[in-house]
Amino acid sequence: MKGPDADVLRGRLSQLADHIARIEAKRPASLDALAKDRDLQDILSKNIESAVQVCLDIAAHVCAARGRAVEKASDAFTVLAELGMIGGELARKLVRAVGFRNVSVHRYAEIDWSVVMTIAEEDIEDLKRFARWAATLATEPPGSPSAG
Repeated sequence: MKGPDADVLRGRLSQLADHIARIEAKRPASLDALAKDRDLQDILSKNIESAVQVCLDIAAHVCAARGRAVEKASDAFTVLAELGMIGGELARKLVRAVGFRNVSVHRYAEIDWSVVMTIAEEDIEDLKRFARWAATLATEPPGSPSAG
């Protein structure tokens, strides 16, 4: 079975790195500072939303390369865990991140800025873990076991 396209992964990983860098550069010192600054709210929420979307794109690409179609986007993380490619805990955390992304994109609920702050301070590490994992796929030869 053919593995994921390394060029696609590298392109998405470059985007993900940019979004993570923006989140870290603009992360406020406190929740109060975030609550008072609409521009900062926009920058953080948009970059978190975009970072999660890039992770979804990577996960869906890897699932497709493994011959596993997913019905809804967040299922891609669960499939990667089922395939033993990422841990179940990371998959669950990324599925929760998709929940935030959905709120941010569709605005069907008010954004809880304490959640944004937690993502920017702590949960960003999950995005970084996923990026490190995906980077290994972008550097492995196509015939290696975890690449395809």
